[in-house]
Amino acid sequence: MNKAAQALETTPVASADHDEIRRIFALQRDTMLAWRQSTAEERLARIQRLVDAVEAHTDEIVAAGAADFRKPAEEVHITEILPIYMEAKDAKRHLKKWMKSKSVPPTRMMLGTKAYMQYEPKGRALIISPWNYPLNLSFGPLVSALAAGCPTILKPSEMTPHMSALMAKIVRETFDPSEVALFEGEVDVSQTLLDLPFDHIFFTGSPQVGKIVMAAAAKHLTSVTLELGGKSPTIIDESADVDLAARTIMWGKYTNNGQTCIAPDHIYVHNSIREKFVHAAVETLKTYYGDSVEKHKESPFLARIVNHSHTHRISGLLDDAKTRGARVLYGDDVDHDDRYIAPTLLTDLPADAKIMEEEIFGPLLPIIGYDDIDEVIGKINDAPKPLALYIWSKKDENIREVMQRTSSGGACINHAVVHFLHGNLPFGGVNNSGIGSGHGEFGFKAFSHERAVVRTRFMMARLFFPPYTKLSNAIIKILPRSI
Repeated sequence: MNKAAQALETTPVASADHDEIRRIFALQRDTMLAWRQSTAEERLARIQRLVDAVEAHTDEIVAAGAADFRKPAEEVHITEILPIYMEAKDAKRHLKKWMKSKSVPPTRMMLGTKAYMQYEPKGRALIISPWNYPLNLSFGPLVSALAAGCPTILKPSEMTPHMSALMAKIVRETFDPSEVALFEGEVDVSQTLLDLPFDHIFFTGSPQVGKIVMAAAAKHLTSVTLELGGKSPTIIDESADVDLAARTIMWGKYTNNGQTCIAPDHIYVHNSIREKFVHAAVETLKTYYGDSVEKHKESPFLARIVNHSHTHRISGLLDDAKTRGARVLYGDDVDHDDRYIAPTLLTDLPADAKIMEEEIFGPLLPIIGYDDIDEVIGKINDAPKPLALYIWSKKDENIREVMQRTSSGGACINHAVVHFLHGNLPFGGVNNSGIGSGHGEFGFKAFSHERAVVRTRFMMARLFFPPYTKLSNAIIKILPRSI
């Protein structure tokens, strides 16, 4: 471990003062009112300050990722820092267009009026972010909030204390707390924040906690964006490019050692290519992380599980599956003290195994054979709607069947996880896997209110003012047939 990471390991876990939270929230009210009139240039200047701060602290960010769960430097750059730059550059290119009022044509009932939608900041925003990609999932939504003109309070996860402490330092150096503030701490800090009447809450985390956030928001009728999770399935049919599928899926699954909300959770493989796929997957894992299960542990490219509690949870899923008759195809190396679980491929899983019911969020990958695509579609539809769905196929008919007969937050055809990086697409879930979406213009809209405005040119509505006459009665009777 380098010196920066060693220094970060001594950083104590901070806990915010609850009175200070309420003071800053009140302080941001004046900012909220002032920022309603903010220009695109002013908003972009704040975003640029954030980008400059991230760039200035890049080495510390890499060290924090290593200190929290031995995240490879390359993964920190690709999955933590790069998405923030992408969000910022997208805003720089398009914010003026996003902010511009959008005219709409009049309906027949609205002749004589001009109508448009005006985008205004929702107001004070709360961003609650998870531990798996703490920088990305805190500062990415923050870019959207700043683009929309919303002062913001951030609450990162206490499970990655080094990254949280560093983000707190970056925010303190970059913004006045009346603009952006960050509070560290555990559940009690989150509860204090959720008790406040924010104008919008952007939460990324599990469906279970998402329900708590939504219930708290309901007390103030606060709007929410919930980016949750779920068991994202992958389908590989008989026509798929098996080698390419194996290389891509192993990358998508084992980046961050499986601790990714859109990672492939389980794979349905057509039985005619099942053995070929398993072989390709094993060879890919050997290429990526070393030519044996033992060498995987020494690989600099495999992150650790975030803490001992999650290590025990994931190993418990593995033990339960094996007890119920599941067969390990590859992996099965666990070191609780080192928070390490090897990339593990499983098959012959009974339906009642816990791993088939719970989101894995770790390096275990069930492989399930199938013969009929209808059977797979049925199983997907019997489960809660996932955050992502992946299909590998060269058959347009199979792709069409899956895409039309299933539902998921997002999907990739012959790829995995990359839809997160597509700035022109909305990223979010559906029902159990989320509400609302973010990224690019969709993130801007998440923190903005679309205000409907009608401006009268000619007062046609006076025909319907009382007292009603024969003429107005005649017009009223004609209207249903003429609009």
